[in-house]
Amino acid sequence: MNIKQFILSFLIAIVFISCNQKSQPNFVKVADNNFKINNENYSFIGSNYWQGMNLGAPKSGDRDRLVRELNEMQSLGITNLRVLAAIEADEEMKYCIHPALQTAPGVYNEDIWEGLDFLLDEMKKRNMKAVMVLGNFWTWSGGFPQYLKWVHNDTIPFPQDPAYSWQNFTDYSKQFYVNEKAQEMMNNHIKKVINRKNSITGTRYKDDPTIMSWQLANEPRGYDMPNEFRKWTVKTAAFIKKLDNNHLVCLGTEGNTSGKTAGVDALLDNDNPNIDYITMHIWAQNWGWFNPTQGEEAFTDALKKVDAYWNDHLVVAEKLNKPIVLEEFGIARDSSSYNPKATTVWRDRFYTHLFSKVTTSIKEGKYVKGLNFWTYSGEGRPPRPGQFWEKGDVFLGDPPHELQGWYGVYSTDLRTLELVKKYSDKIK
Repeated sequence: MNIKQFILSFLIAIVFISCNQKSQPNFVKVADNNFKINNENYSFIGSNYWQGMNLGAPKSGDRDRLVRELNEMQSLGITNLRVLAAIEADEEMKYCIHPALQTAPGVYNEDIWEGLDFLLDEMKKRNMKAVMVLGNFWTWSGGFPQYLKWVHNDTIPFPQDPAYSWQNFTDYSKQFYVNEKAQEMMNNHIKKVINRKNSITGTRYKDDPTIMSWQLANEPRGYDMPNEFRKWTVKTAAFIKKLDNNHLVCLGTEGNTSGKTAGVDALLDNDNPNIDYITMHIWAQNWGWFNPTQGEEAFTDALKKVDAYWNDHLVVAEKLNKPIVLEEFGIARDSSSYNPKATTVWRDRFYTHLFSKVTTSIKEGKYVKGLNFWTYSGEGRPPRPGQFWEKGDVFLGDPPHELQGWYGVYSTDLRTLELVKKYSDKIK
């Protein structure tokens, strides 16, 4: 190659790189153990808001409420929402969101699709980013159990039914990892959603920088099939990256959970070049560390366990050199009440502890770069506090497989919302 050919090749390469960079503005990337947008560090205070897709539906939803709640969250400094990009449910599916997006394999409800289109467009207007959850180990969005039911045409052992236990259910759901037909159904949906063209903006989801990441599933666990579980995550993450190289990919696992029987390992599970960042959930109450009927001693002990859990995951992040998002945590209202008017002293103290840890991590350049608290219920109120959701009930942040009014943050929880605003201001 002579000097003229070298210069010409160099100039072509520069133009190609420049055009490629210009074609991908505003996408969230990972570099130097940070989230980046246009080479600027990106960190966030966010919320879980799975119901956004359903609220955005033009026929069955409530777009006015959605817009008001997005405005409320924007005013609090919330810039990131973890939302559903999948709901699988036939009419018989219990403890699950209805109306569903996918009502049979490959059969879709366009009303709910348009709800997701609307949600993403409204988030774009507010400069918010979306974490798009593609599946679920639990029943509340259909997920693995519904795919297995479609394959076998059998009965799901719902743990809420007296005839079954949680062991019965987890033994059922984990079979997804070795069921090729069920996985194929999910892969078909993944391909469908990634290539979806927004009916409002005309932008394909894979080209939309409003989306921060694709998440394999909500809280997938391997239990006594950790190798099969991990094979599925490796295969599925690679499948997503092949379809879409604009967006990040994450697992959606809790991390290590509170015990080894869940069959997850934060280090092994995230040691995958197609997994861009680590997800961590901290459920002090679900894991038996504390509940709001206990006192100061139990709360102090719970925070020690929280800190130890946090530190374990920092070690993993350092080994893998990947950022962490604390994407689920919560505590019930005082006295474990489901009444929306009950106070939230314990929850606010728990939030303060974790919000402070996250914002300090961001300030000091440590591995935890953002949070999504569980969860914003906004204007929604349970018609029957402490009972399960039923078709036609208002959507809350509490999913249908859990007692309504358990963990949701309402628009009237002023002390909690003040904390959200306080800590979002700290990281601006």
